[in-house]
Amino acid sequence: MSRRGGLKVWQRWLRQPQTMWLRRALFPVHLWSGIGVGLYILMISVTGSVLVYRNELYRAATAAPIISKDSGQRLTDDQLKEAATRLYPDYRVVNLTRARNLDQAVDIWLRRGDDLKKRLFDPRNGSDLGASVRLGIWLVSNLLDLHDNLLAGPTGRKVNGIGALGLLALAFTGLVIWWPGIKTWRRSLTIHRGVGWKRLMWDLHSMMGFWSLVFILLFGVTGVYLCYPEFFGDLADTIQPLTATNAGQRLVDQVTYWLAYLHFGRLGGRGIS
Repeated sequence: MSRRGGLKVWQRWLRQPQTMWLRRALFPVHLWSGIGVGLYILMISVTGSVLVYRNELYRAATAAPIISKDSGQRLTDDQLKEAATRLYPDYRVVNLTRARNLDQAVDIWLRRGDDLKKRLFDPRNGSDLGASVRLGIWLVSNLLDLHDNLLAGPTGRKVNGIGALGLLALAFTGLVIWWPGIKTWRRSLTIHRGVGWKRLMWDLHSMMGFWSLVFILLFGVTGVYLCYPEFFGDLADTIQPLTATNAGQRLVDQVTYWLAYLHFGRLGGRGIS
């Protein structure tokens, strides 16, 4: 295409985007991809919003330490293991942890095949005091794992990366479809009264998509980075190879730092020096 022809296409796009074949082609792509990943995006958004307060949730779910009230002598590690396996005869002890306060309940993990029990035992009489991981802690941890890995480990993390790419695709195709033309673009920034419900839904969707575009792109790009950090690390080394003189001073390191920092909304942190 000649430069003049390219200029005409660009001018046509600015003034009459509705007549462009690309816009018409992207509309069904945007529509069906939105339907396909809509529930996924909703789940990620809800869990991510809750986990902004994960530290507060962990503190709220953490119970006070259980202190033994028994007056007997403290049991040894072997005696506690024996007490635990006596209560759970088909399990074997795989971990025993004492707190600094030796009268505090002892955390003992027992395994049978793939089943792992984490229990608290009285350090003086060896009685079972309940689960060492409280329900609230378990719920917050699993919510975090659902958000990060879809409860599927490294495979889920990779799928999350694909979901983040899908979110970026929705954002870019939505922007192309949203552009109404240079004469009327301001009208698409608000909703209008006295229109039918279909037009109202269109205006509402367009307006919300435009005003949230920066945040959508931010979460999409940073989400891809968190799911594929090795790729971004290799890309950073290609753009600005690491040397003895630039270690800790590379611009690419600052960029990748902020990709992670911004995803969690930590805007009050340190700046780029």
